[in-house]
Amino acid sequence: MCGLVGIFDTRGKRDIDRLVLERMNEAQRHRGPDEGGVHVEPGLGLGHRRLSIIDLSAGHQPLYNEDGTVAVVYNGEIYNYRELMVELVECGHAFRTRSDTEVIVHAWEEWGEACVERFRGMFAFALWDRRRESLFLARDRLGVKPLYYALLPDGLLLFGSELKALLAHGALARDIDPCAVEEYFALGYVAEPRTIFRGARKLPPAHTLLVRRGEALPEAREYWDVRFTLDNRIALDDALDELQARLRESVRMRLMSEVPLGAFLSGGVDSSAVVATMAQVSDEPVNTCSIAFDEPAYDESAYARQVAERYGTRHYVEQVGSDDFDLIDTLAALYDEPYADSSAIPTYRVCQLARKRVTVALSGDGGDESFAGYRRYRLHLAEECMRGALPLALRRPVFGLLGRVYPKADWAPRVLRAKATFQALSRDAVEAYFTGVSILRDDARRALYSGSFRAQLGGYNAVEVFHRHAARADVEDPLALVQYLDLKTYLVGDINTKVDRASMAHSLEVREPLMDHPLVEWLASLPSSLKLRGQEGKYLLKKAMEAHLPKEILYRPKRGFAVPLARWFRGPLRDRVRAAVLGPRLLDTGFFNRAQLQRLVDQHQSGLRDHSAVLWSLLMFDAFVRRTELNEPAGVLRQAS
Repeated sequence: MCGLVGIFDTRGKRDIDRLVLERMNEAQRHRGPDEGGVHVEPGLGLGHRRLSIIDLSAGHQPLYNEDGTVAVVYNGEIYNYRELMVELVECGHAFRTRSDTEVIVHAWEEWGEACVERFRGMFAFALWDRRRESLFLARDRLGVKPLYYALLPDGLLLFGSELKALLAHGALARDIDPCAVEEYFALGYVAEPRTIFRGARKLPPAHTLLVRRGEALPEAREYWDVRFTLDNRIALDDALDELQARLRESVRMRLMSEVPLGAFLSGGVDSSAVVATMAQVSDEPVNTCSIAFDEPAYDESAYARQVAERYGTRHYVEQVGSDDFDLIDTLAALYDEPYADSSAIPTYRVCQLARKRVTVALSGDGGDESFAGYRRYRLHLAEECMRGALPLALRRPVFGLLGRVYPKADWAPRVLRAKATFQALSRDAVEAYFTGVSILRDDARRALYSGSFRAQLGGYNAVEVFHRHAARADVEDPLALVQYLDLKTYLVGDINTKVDRASMAHSLEVREPLMDHPLVEWLASLPSSLKLRGQEGKYLLKKAMEAHLPKEILYRPKRGFAVPLARWFRGPLRDRVRAAVLGPRLLDTGFFNRAQLQRLVDQHQSGLRDHSAVLWSLLMFDAFVRRTELNEPAGVLRQAS
C-alpha cells in the first residue's frame, strides 16, 4: 500500500518545482514509509511513497516501460496480476519485475483506457504517457483506495492519495463548499465527487480521467457499475456451495504477500467468515487481531476469542478504555476534511494493534451492503409496505401534517415514537431512506444553519446525492435499491474512507475479500429473498457458514463498532464540547445558528435529549477548522461565495 502525488501542466511544459513535489509527497509519508521516489520532466511531476508488500527488491516507483515513455505511480493491489502478466507476455511485452505495478504500464500500452476493466483488486493510479501527451487517472470499482485532484487557475493539475498532499502544494484555495457542509451534516462525510474545498474533487469509484495536454479538463468516465438484476434462479443449496467457493477464491487471492499477514476479528459475522475461510485455505495458523473494551456494553472480544480458539489462530487482543477520546485531533489530521463516524476511534486502535504484528490485514468490510446485513434494511422494507398501500399524492399531505404536529418523544416506548414514522410515510422511498441514515434530518439541519448560510445553499439538499444515484440504479426492488445506494454512498464515503485513513496512519495494508467485484456482481444477481429473509439479514452468508461458525456468532443481534459518546459529552468531555460547540471558531464560519448550538448542548448535558451524534459532528467540524487555521495564515479558511 502506498501514496501517490503529482503535478501536471495542462497548458504547456512549464518547469515543475521539484521541492514542492517532494513536499507534497512527504505529506503522506505514513502511507509508504519504506521508500519514496519522484519523477520530474517539463510539465510533469510524479511522486510516490512505498509500503513494500510484493516484489520487495524491485517494485520501486515511479515505474516505467522499456523506453521510459510511460510512467506510473500506484496505490493498491491487483490480485490477478500474474494472469495478466502471462497474457501480456504472450502479446510481446517484456517484464523487468514481478510486481503488479508493471502490469499497469504494459496493460495501458496494450489496452489503453480499457486496461482498468481487466484489473481485479483495489487501486488508484496516475499514469503518464509522453507519446500521447496524456495523464490517465483511475480508481477501483468500489472506491477502496482514494484519489483527489484539483485544477488550479493557472492550469496546473494537482493529484494525490490524500487531500493533505494537494494542500501541501500551497496554491490550492481553501474556500469551503457550502454544499459539502450540507452533505457533511446530513451524512457525516462529504460525498463523492465533492470535497470540503470548492476547488478540489475526489475521483469517484469506478471512474477514470484522461487529461490531454492543451485540452480542457474532461468529465470523469465511468467504466463499471453494479447491476442488481435479481434474475439468478439458482437453488439454495447450489447458491450456498457457490458462495463458499467464491469466498475461498477471493480470500486466497488476497493472501499473496511477502510480508506478515493477518486479519481483523471483531466477532461479528463478516470478519468471522473471513477468518474461517482464511483458516481453510492457509497452510499456517492465521494471525488475528481484536480490540476489547472495558465497558461490557461495547465489548465483543469474547465472541472473537471463540472464533480464534475454534481455528487455532495466533490471536492478539488489546483493551481500549471507554474514555479513549484523546484521538479527536489525530482524527482531524488523518481525514483532512470533516468526518463524523465515531467508530473511527476503535478502527484506529485495531489498526494500531494489527501493525505491531502484521503488515497486511484482511477485513470483513463490505459484507453488510452486499449481503443485506444492516438493521435499517428491515425497517425500510416494513415502511415500504406501508407506503405501498397509499399513493404518494395522498401520503405526502396527510402524513406530512401528522409528522409536523406529533410531538417528538425520544423518552417514550418505541411504539409511541410515531413522529419519525409519520415523516417517513410522507416521503418517497429514496427520501425516506436518506432521512433514516442522516445524522440530522432536514428540519434539524435548517435549524442548525444560520440564515445567511441557508441562503448560500440556494435550496441545495444533500438528498440530491441519493437521487442522483437512484436515477441510475435501474432497479425496482426496494431492498436492492437501498443496497445500491449504500454501495455508492455509505460504503465509499464512510466505511472505506475510515479504514483507509486509519490503516494508512499506521502503514498497514487492509484487504477486503467481501468487496471482490465478481463476488459483488454475483450477489447482485441473486433474489433479495436470499439476502434478507423475514427478520434475518445476511441469510445466505449465515447459512453458508453454519458448518464453520457457532450459531451464537451467526445469529446473535448485530452490534456496531461503537463508543459511548452520550456519556462522554455529559461527563469527561462536557467542558470540551461546550467550549468547542459554543466557541468562536464555529460561529466565525458564519454557518451556524448560535441559539440552536446552545440548545443542543444544554438539552444533551441536562439529559433531556440525546444529541450525541450531532455534537460529535460539530466537535469534528471544529477540529477541522482549527487544524486548517493552524496550517495556514489567518483568514485562509473562508466561506465560498
